[in-house]
Amino acid sequence: MDFALDDETGMIAETARRIAADRLAPLAAELDRGEGRAAFLANLKELADNGFMGLNVKANYGGTEAGCIGFAVALMEIGQACSASAVTVSVTNMVAEVIQAVGSEAQKALHIPRITDGTYPAGAFCLTEAVAGSDPSAMRTRAVKDGVDYVIDGEKIYISSAEYAGVFIVWAVTDPQAAKGKGISCFLVEAGTPGLIVGKAESKTGQTGSATNTVRFEACRVPASCLMGRENDGFRIAVGELAGGRIGVASLAWGIGRAAMELGKRYVIERRQFGQRIADMQGIQWMIADRETELEAARLLILQAAWLKDRGRPFAKEASMAKLFASEAAGRATDTAVQLHGGAGYIRDYAVERHARDARITRIYEGTSEIQRVIIAREVLRNLG
Repeated sequence: MDFALDDETGMIAETARRIAADRLAPLAAELDRGEGRAAFLANLKELADNGFMGLNVKANYGGTEAGCIGFAVALMEIGQACSASAVTVSVTNMVAEVIQAVGSEAQKALHIPRITDGTYPAGAFCLTEAVAGSDPSAMRTRAVKDGVDYVIDGEKIYISSAEYAGVFIVWAVTDPQAAKGKGISCFLVEAGTPGLIVGKAESKTGQTGSATNTVRFEACRVPASCLMGRENDGFRIAVGELAGGRIGVASLAWGIGRAAMELGKRYVIERRQFGQRIADMQGIQWMIADRETELEAARLLILQAAWLKDRGRPFAKEASMAKLFASEAAGRATDTAVQLHGGAGYIRDYAVERHARDARITRIYEGTSEIQRVIIAREVLRNLG
């Protein structure tokens, strides 16, 4: 098996690495302080101009057609520089892929080019509710047919990029009498639609440069042409697309962990205690060896899941494995990097402190580690008949 990237994917990784170094990394600390929004949006446009908002999207919609492996390696590079940018790229790509997969031709032609060219700074994925987190089938947001329109009422929480998203994919119950998960539909709602109200940004532990908002729908009227796919078939769409999104989260988590360990390794080479470099102490070497092994294993799990998706083969279990392992490996890597820095690792002047906070959410969003284990176990046991 050849693990080397082909020329096209290697070029995508190199371009992402260059933009990450030149534009994203220098802004990351400022974004972490809640500043630099204009520069952040400019960086998103730069990423769009270079094809990173439609990595697995067809060229006739403005996409790069890089495939899922290209998507994964790009997120790995961006994640090392700025996790706020990485999560925005990941979710926006997911929104574009959902529209490409189940949208009408008119929906694709209208919205996907606006995502890929940066007209929309980002896309938003409105699934989670206060009573429907790990169990999205329990959602209460309603969409009631009224003539040729639907009227949406309800509230979504923890929506990434909501305050600067150009289009929202919204899930709502259209048949409350149907069995759980069977009466849910999926809609495209443009920013600025009357009744779509974006709340204030949440104050978060990490990834603070990426806005996370509540989104309310108050008698939000949309034409029936905004329905994506078939009515009452939305839950299947959500479950299917979340699997692809997990590859993105796994990739950006890996990037955060890799960035932290690179800083940790450089620090222990330079820092001296007891008359020697910290790096020469066996205990330190073992810490590094364990984290490097885990990050390499995570990378291979990510690429395996992406490879399967690119070939149209089942990949849900592998995506959950990659997301579970990479996010938890990132947590251990960032914690180790802080430990390698000693007291300095707890000071905000050192980037490892930010990486540790940024990594924590990757074990929660796009499905918690516990949910990933449920999915993995279910798929493994199903194969036993």
